[in-house]
Amino acid sequence: MQKHHLFLSDVHLGAFDKRQEEVIRHDLIELIQYCSDQNIKIHIHGDLFDYWMEYPQWRPDIGREVLQAFSRYMDRHGPVNFVTGNHDNWTYGHFSDLGFNVSRDFFDLSIGSIRLFLHHGDGISDPKLNFRRPLYHRMLRNKLFVTLYQSLLSRQTGIRLMQAFSNFSKRRAYSDTKVLDRWSKNLLKKTDYNAVLCGHDHHPRVQQYHFGTYINTGTFYNHRTVGLYTNGELKLVVWDAAEKSFTDYENSANRTELT
Repeated sequence: MQKHHLFLSDVHLGAFDKRQEEVIRHDLIELIQYCSDQNIKIHIHGDLFDYWMEYPQWRPDIGREVLQAFSRYMDRHGPVNFVTGNHDNWTYGHFSDLGFNVSRDFFDLSIGSIRLFLHHGDGISDPKLNFRRPLYHRMLRNKLFVTLYQSLLSRQTGIRLMQAFSNFSKRRAYSDTKVLDRWSKNLLKKTDYNAVLCGHDHHPRVQQYHFGTYINTGTFYNHRTVGLYTNGELKLVVWDAAEKSFTDYENSANRTELT
């Protein structure tokens, strides 16, 4: 049984120029290999890709080397939990075929002595959790809309529009952290979850309460921040691909943009 767990979000593969993509891809593949060597269980919680859209009998040619690295990892360590985000939820089996354990909403995880709620941060379909997605997010996930979209638009046109939408969405100022802060605190207070972990708003942070811990992993593409559970402790850390090591986020000099 794996005693160490890593939580990763907001890589946004496919969003950047060639140089940036190469650096992000390299650092991520080094992280995957490190987790494989150290027997660390990986969990993804949204926006691994910036615009992932599968058509019938076709899938995007994005992040091929990263997916191959994950496949090698899963051959050794079993499925990676993957909560799709608002940029990569149009998947119709490819991630599952590769071996990922895919959810469009959340995972309820028991790790060591903690019970953890893992989600992306853009909303959840279960009305009992009182965190409804914005209307346009619900529309993009609606099967009827997707079927109509793909029947009316060619693959090339559909992908271009998805890229444009993703670029617009990602450029928006993710400055309002209060929505996720309030919701996470409320969930911790009203349930027996020990921790809530998400991403989406692109601001890495840790909020510690006497009734639980909330961690937002921020962006891997920008901050290289990830969540790490080890020795019974869940914390926010920064991945250093050159040194193959982690640094506590609060103690890191690397709290500014990396790319």
